[in-house]
Amino acid sequence: YLKGITNVGLWYPKGTSLSLISFLDFDFARCNLDRKNTSGTCHILGSSLVSWNCKKQARVALSSVEAEYIATRSCCAQSLWMKQQLEDFGVILDHIPLKCDNTSAINLSKNPIIHFRTKHIEIRHHFLRDHISKGDCCIEFIDSEHQLADIFTKPLARDRFFFIRNELGILDGS
Repeated sequence: YLKGITNVGLWYPKGTSLSLISFLDFDFARCNLDRKNTSGTCHILGSSLVSWNCKKQARVALSSVEAEYIATRSCCAQSLWMKQQLEDFGVILDHIPLKCDNTSAINLSKNPIIHFRTKHIEIRHHFLRDHISKGDCCIEFIDSEHQLADIFTKPLARDRFFFIRNELGILDGS
C-alpha cells in the first residue's frame, strides 16, 4: 500500500480564505463481533483537510440516530477546539457548519425537548445541543453522495474513494 502512494500528499494552496467546515459520518453496527459503530470526522480549513478522526464508539448504540448524534458531538468538540486554536492566531469563526447526512440526528440536536424515544442517550452527548443553541456550530444536511467522511467509516468503490480523496485535498503528485 505505502509503496503505491509515495507521490500522494495533502495540498494546501496559498491565498485561500480561512473557513472551517466539518463532515461527520458513522457506520451503524458494522463490526460483526461486538456490533459497535465506527464514527469518522474530517475538518476542512479553507480548501484542504487539516484534521480527521476514525474511531470505534465505546458502546453499542441502540439506534442509528444515537450513533450519528454521538458522532456529531465528537465532531462538534473537535471543531470547537480548532476554533479556539484559530482565535489564538486572530482568526474568528462563528457558526462552524457540521455536515451530517442523518436528518433525525439534525432534528434531535436542534430540539430542546428530550423525546421519550431518546432518553437512553447519555446527557454528556447533549453538549452538542448547547453549542448549537449558542451559535458556535450549526448542523447542516448533506446528501450521502457529497459526504466526505464516508472515507473514514466504510469500504468504498474505487471511483468513490478517489473522488473523496481528491475533494479532501489529497492529491497525487505524479
